[in-house]
Amino acid sequence: MNEYSSKLLEATVHELSRLPGIGKKTALRLALHILREDAVYARNLGNALIRMREEIVFCKKCNNISDNDFCEICTNSKRDEQTVCVVEDTRDVLAIENTGQFNGLYHVLGGIINPIEGIGPSDIQVKHLVERVNTEEIREIILALPATVEGDTTGFYIFKLLKPFEIKITTIARGVAVGNELEYTDEITLGRSIINRLPFEGMAE
Repeated sequence: MNEYSSKLLEATVHELSRLPGIGKKTALRLALHILREDAVYARNLGNALIRMREEIVFCKKCNNISDNDFCEICTNSKRDEQTVCVVEDTRDVLAIENTGQFNGLYHVLGGIINPIEGIGPSDIQVKHLVERVNTEEIREIILALPATVEGDTTGFYIFKLLKPFEIKITTIARGVAVGNELEYTDEITLGRSIINRLPFEGMAE
């Protein structure tokens, strides 16, 4: 017997429950909330989701999500273009920006090296990073990657690739607990980790 009184409600709950961290009960609450709102709210929500999925692009410079070919951070003339912070994904950009302690640019890898999941260097934006170092006047690369085995592996790989360029390569201080993702680290701790960054070379030995 169908547990829902409406096939339309059931379909909505099914789609919402596919979102990360959303179970059937939470999906039902969300669906009923949308149903209680006026039609304009539902229409705006639907249009926002469709536009986001169809119109968002990746910045041609840093690979962050953007509305245009180049994101607002890369086109901001007040940012320090000689300092580039390398992160796993967009969530890390948002986390670091929220600290207010970094004024450089970013490079979003779009993942980290993880052989178990079949993710190698060619599956993330490492080659593009090397191209940037080779063509832009970058003074320092900050490796702000997860404090995990995969994050460290990715950091070591990037360090070896960039070492011939003789630029400063640093990593955020380990005020971020081992095993932590940046997006779950409180802003004060993350901000201090950016400010008190360390030379990567000593950690790579």
